[in-house]
Amino acid sequence: MPTRQHVFDFMILGAAFLQGLAGSVAEPSRVLAQDGTNREGGRRHDLRNTEPAEFKAPAMWEYSAPLIAPERRDHEPSRAQKDPTLVFHDGKWHVFMTVKLPGRSAIEYCSFEKWEDADRSRRTILKVSDSDYYCAAQVFYFSPHGKWYLVYQMGVPGAKKMWVAYSTTRDVAKPESWTRAKPILDGGPEDPRQAGGLDYWIICDDRRAYLFLTSLNGKMWRLWTAIEDFPDGFDHCRLALEAKIFEASHTYRLKGQDKYLTIIEENGRRYYKAYVADRLDGQWTPVADTAENPFAGWKNIRPARGVEPWTDNVSHGELIRDGNDQTLTVDPGNLRLVFQGMFDKDKAGKGYGQFSWRIGILRPVAP
Repeated sequence: MPTRQHVFDFMILGAAFLQGLAGSVAEPSRVLAQDGTNREGGRRHDLRNTEPAEFKAPAMWEYSAPLIAPERRDHEPSRAQKDPTLVFHDGKWHVFMTVKLPGRSAIEYCSFEKWEDADRSRRTILKVSDSDYYCAAQVFYFSPHGKWYLVYQMGVPGAKKMWVAYSTTRDVAKPESWTRAKPILDGGPEDPRQAGGLDYWIICDDRRAYLFLTSLNGKMWRLWTAIEDFPDGFDHCRLALEAKIFEASHTYRLKGQDKYLTIIEENGRRYYKAYVADRLDGQWTPVADTAENPFAGWKNIRPARGVEPWTDNVSHGELIRDGNDQTLTVDPGNLRLVFQGMFDKDKAGKGYGQFSWRIGILRPVAP
């Protein structure tokens, strides 16, 4: 059974950021307590005994230097690190990400105690599939089974839709222990999806496990199964949201607010929009859904002090969770977004698969 997640211990970055592919963190000047409270200035700010507040998107974020970049290696070199998903367990961060390798896309894993060591940590490509396309993973601990689940998209020859694939392990720290890919949905004639979609995302309440996906045409879809049947039985495919959205919808339970948050990426110069709902099968209401008023985008991000600007895209991000389990709970008072970034000008003349994404972290700050 995993320990309760220590809420993000990432440190505000000073002028000693290292730049380039090995961009790592130096000289912290502020630390968030591991119990999730803010001990800035020696004071502990605790929100207990207060009324739940309405969710508001941060007015401004600051970004770190690149923390995980493509590893320089002769065998299977990566040209991009993207689609991060992560948990904190047993004193370490466990990060799973897409790597763009020669001729294929796969899932790569690394773990570390401190973010300043992330780029130097050992990389392992997960051997969960023989497909040349398995990526965009989500990791969580499914407490009813006492197992870690990795959910991802996988291309299968002859299938009309990508697999919604999964692997499991009892030990998230052992990358070799993940089981071989199995389908949650296999793209066959009995597959209930109205659109194959991508960026598959699981979140559970007390009764159901929900699967969300986007289909690159302004639509987010929802399926569900009884929690006791997970990972089998997904059906009831419904349109959950139709708006000017693109991909990478990630849905979370908001701690202390009895609401849910979905963030969804928009195309072009990438940025994130945000929507809230009272239920996972409820109506999604926009709270930050334009380029001028984004959840996180070029209009409301800036480099942290001492960090050289390196991105104006906020793409395929994962919010740091307030736990590791299937409820995907985040603390709205302590948001942190791990994302892939790059300058939009560096995309010129390249196809999407040639973009050189790197991974950094956003934290809210006063405007």
